[in-house]
Amino acid sequence: QVQLVESGGGLVQAGGSLRLSCAASRIIFIINVMGWYRQAPGKQRELVATITRGGTTNYADSVKGRFTISRDNAKDTAYLQMNSLKPEDTAVYYCKVVDSITRDYWGQGTQVTVSS
Repeated sequence: QVQLVESGGGLVQAGGSLRLSCAASRIIFIINVMGWYRQAPGKQRELVATITRGGTTNYADSVKGRFTISRDNAKDTAYLQMNSLKPEDTAVYYCKVVDSITRDYWGQGTQVTVSS
């Protein structure tokens, strides 16, 4: 069973930055896609950004130009650099990975709170 350990969440003022990390372990099959999703109170979970093993990225329109997703394939770790944070970015951020046989795994989530 793949395990995902997220870190880097916290409280930051609007305009500030945070960097999230997601480290995968107990990998059996190659991880193809790593991504970040978020869920704010009372809202559905939504895509933030994804990155393929080859480095192709995809972003939600709301974070384009402010967030950058990256990964280290050798470490099976994904990162989300979040700059120019806004109060509306406040949410629990979840890491998700999809392996080469299309099974997906979720992390436990990390809270990001942006104060105005």
